[in-house]
Amino acid sequence: MEAARLMTVTGVGGVGKSRLAVRAAARSAPPDGVWRVELAPVRDPQFVEYAVVEALGLTDHTTRLPREILLDRLAGRRVLLVLDGFEHLVGACAELVSELLRRLPGLRVLAVGRRPLGLTGERLFPLAPLAEDEAVELFADRARQHGLETGDCPVVRELCVRLEGIPLALELAAGRLRALSPAQLLERLDDRFRLLTGGGRDALPRHQTLRTAIGWSHELCTPAERLLWARLSVFAQTFDLEAAEYVCSGDGLAAEDVLDVLAELLAQSVISREETPTGPRYRMLDTVRAYGADWLEATGDAVRLRRRHRDWYLGLATWCELDWFSPRQREVAARIEIELPNLRTALEFCLTEPDEAHLGQYLAGSLWFCWAGCGRLSEGRRWLERSVELESEYEQSRLKALWVLGYVAILQGDTVPALAALRECRVQAERVADLTAVAYAEHRTGCLALVTDDMARAETLLRSALDRYQEIGELNSNVLMGQVELAMTRAFQGDLADAVRLCEDVRRVCEDHGERWARSYALYVLAYAAWRDGDPAGARELLADCLDNAHAFHDLLGSVLSLELLALVTAAQGDPAEAAVLQGAAGRMWPSVGLQLFGSAYYNAPHELCEATARQALGDARYEECVREGARLDRDAAVARALGGGGVRPLEALPAPRGPVSHALGDAGKSRPAASPTRKGGETAG
Repeated sequence: MEAARLMTVTGVGGVGKSRLAVRAAARSAPPDGVWRVELAPVRDPQFVEYAVVEALGLTDHTTRLPREILLDRLAGRRVLLVLDGFEHLVGACAELVSELLRRLPGLRVLAVGRRPLGLTGERLFPLAPLAEDEAVELFADRARQHGLETGDCPVVRELCVRLEGIPLALELAAGRLRALSPAQLLERLDDRFRLLTGGGRDALPRHQTLRTAIGWSHELCTPAERLLWARLSVFAQTFDLEAAEYVCSGDGLAAEDVLDVLAELLAQSVISREETPTGPRYRMLDTVRAYGADWLEATGDAVRLRRRHRDWYLGLATWCELDWFSPRQREVAARIEIELPNLRTALEFCLTEPDEAHLGQYLAGSLWFCWAGCGRLSEGRRWLERSVELESEYEQSRLKALWVLGYVAILQGDTVPALAALRECRVQAERVADLTAVAYAEHRTGCLALVTDDMARAETLLRSALDRYQEIGELNSNVLMGQVELAMTRAFQGDLADAVRLCEDVRRVCEDHGERWARSYALYVLAYAAWRDGDPAGARELLADCLDNAHAFHDLLGSVLSLELLALVTAAQGDPAEAAVLQGAAGRMWPSVGLQLFGSAYYNAPHELCEATARQALGDARYEECVREGARLDRDAAVARALGGGGVRPLEALPAPRGPVSHALGDAGKSRPAASPTRKGGETAG
C-alpha cells in the first residue's frame, strides 16, 4: 500500500491528537467526504466494523457482514476515514484497515491513537506537546473562557513548563483559576508532583505528567466532586442531567446536589457541555473518564454503579418502546439514536454479568422499534442472537427476544432462521401460556408468508393474530402493522375495497395516537389502491408522505417500496424518463434491503410494469441512460428528487473539534394498558 494512504497520529493522551486529526481531515477532504469513527466507547473488537458502518451512515438490512457492506459501498469512492482512539482495539483495527486499503484504492485512513497500527507502509506522525510559547497562549485562552486574564508572566510560564505543554493538563489547570491564582496553582502543583508522580520506572515522563495533572486536578476537587467524577465514568460518550442524577446519586451524594456538583466539574473542564437535537448533554474525555473509572474500581462500587446505569437505560428503553406509539415517535427515534452507546453498554453488562441474562433479553427485545423501525437490523440481530443463546429462568423475556429476532431476520430476508426463531417462540409460549408471545409469533409467521407470496396462509395467520391482539387488549405500532399486512394480502388478492377499508382504519388510529411509522405503510397500500383506481395524482400525494416518513426513520424497505411505486405513478403521469431515474435510484437501494421482494410476483409487479412502460416510451438506450442517472443518486439525493427537492435532511458532516473536558423502572415485560380495539366487519380496527 502507498505510504500516504495510511497515516497514524500518535502521542500521549491529552496531547491533542484528535483535535489535530479533525482539523487536518477537514482541510484535506477528498471528493466523497471525510468520516470520523470514535472507537473509544467500543469494548468488543467484533464491534469495530459495526462502528465504522454506523459512522459512515451505511444503513443495510441484509445479512451481509459489516466488512462486506464497507467494501461494497466504498468501492470506487474517494473517502478519508478517521479512526480515533483505536489503541485498545489495535489488532481488530489493523486487520480491518489492511484489507480496506488493499481492496479500496480510493480510500485513505487517518488513525489516531497512542501507538501505531503496525502495518506496512504506515506513516507515523508523533505529536509532541506544545512549545512553551504555545502552551502559555493556550493557557491564557482557556483562562479567558473562564473570564480571567493571566498575562504572560514567569509564574504562568513556569506552570506551563511543569505541565510539559500537554493541552489537556493546561486546560484542567486553567479550569482552576476561578478559585486559585496562578501562583497558588504552581505551589499546589509542586505538592501534587511529589505526592502523585507514579507508575513504573519505565513509564514515559509525559505519561506520568498527564496522570499527575489529572490526579492533581482530582485532588483539588471536593469529596463530592471526586465521587461524581468516578461515578460518571460508567457512561459511554455523552449523558444528560436526568441520567446523571439517577445513576450517580445516593451513598454520599443526594440527587438534588448532583446538578451543583456537575456544574463545578464543568467549570473545571473535567466535563464539557454540548447542545444536541435532544437537548443539552455532557461529555467526559476518555482520559479523564479512565482516571475516574480507576477510582471507581478502587472504591469497590463499580458493579453497583454499572447496574444502576443498566437500570436507567432499561427503563429508558421501556418508556421509549411505549412512546413509540405516540406523537413523540420521531423524538423517540432521535433519543434512542443518541443514547445507543449507553444502551450498548447496558446490553453488554446484562449479557456478561451472571444472572442478568433475562434483562439483556428483555432490553434487546424492547428495542425492536430501534432495530426494525430505525434501520439497525444487523446490530439488533447480533444482540438478539447473543441474548437468546443464554440460559434464563425468566421465560417471558426470552420469548420476546425470540419473536423480535424472527421479525428482524424476516426483514433481512433470512427466512430459515426467522422461521426457526418464530417456531421456538410459538411452542414455548404455548407451553407457558404466554398469550402475548403467541400472538406475536403468529403475526410474524404471517408476515413471513406474506413476503414469500403465500397469500392464503398469510391472511389466515394475520387474521388469527389480530384476533389474539384484540382478546388481550394489545394496541401498538406492531398491531397496526399487522392490520396493514393483512390489507396487503387483500390488495394482492384483488380485494382493493377491503384493503382500503383496513388501511383507512389504520390511518385514523395512527392520527389519533400521533403514530407515523405504521401509518406510512398504510399510506403505501392506499397509494397502491389509488393507482389501481386510476388516480395517479392522489397516489403521488400519499406516496410523498409515505416516503418522507420512511426516510426520516431510516426505513430502507419503506423508502424503496415508495420509490418503486412512485416511479410507476410518474410513468402513468406521462414522464417515463423521470420514472426510469427513480427506478435507478431504487435499484441502488435494493442491495441494502434484506427482504428479497424482487423475487415476489406481487411486490415486483409495479417495477416490471413501470420498466415495460418506460422502455416502450423511451427505447432501450434512453431508458438505460436514465436508470444509470438515478443509480448515481445517494439515498438522500434520491428522496429529495422524488419529493421535488424538499424536506430531506443532509447527512451529518465531520464534527468540529471539541474542547476537554426521578426515574422509576417499569416492570419488565408489561405493556401499557390500552383500550380494546374496536371491531368492524370481522377485522381488528386498530
